[in-house]
Amino acid sequence: MPDRHSLEETERAAAARLANLTLNFPATHALASLYRAANAARSHLTTTALRPHDLTWTGFVVLWLLWIWGSMETREIAESVGISKGTLTGVTNTLVARDLVVRVPSITDRRLVSLALTDEGVRVMEQVFPRVNEAESRLVAGLDPAQVAALTDMLRQIVTTAEEQ
Repeated sequence: MPDRHSLEETERAAAARLANLTLNFPATHALASLYRAANAARSHLTTTALRPHDLTWTGFVVLWLLWIWGSMETREIAESVGISKGTLTGVTNTLVARDLVVRVPSITDRRLVSLALTDEGVRVMEQVFPRVNEAESRLVAGLDPAQVAALTDMLRQIVTTAEEQ
């Protein structure tokens, strides 16, 4: 659901509220814009590309990880997706019920479980990912290729800095 206030309204209200503090406002504006852009993109992709396939954003990201990396331990998946193991359990139950993933118990440690895509999971990703990419393409259609490349480089730098800290 989109924010009920525009980006400009939010920035003005935040500046008024925080005017008495010594802050790095350009950093705040940049990261607030990044956060809002990520939420807007996620909402758009969910509505246009995932919902028709009865997938949530989190379910899609789990499928994406498994599609790219193959079988993964649940703790690694939860960390990569940025969710708790409890949340992953609910997502996994849904994906297992839809025959998109299977649980694979560890042969060395019965406490560890990995997930793997089923053939149906692969088929769904092969259908869904092109739709996701079409929606992604529409979101950056107002930027020229150089702007897309610059945006990508800047966002990667933020990720690298966050990972280093």
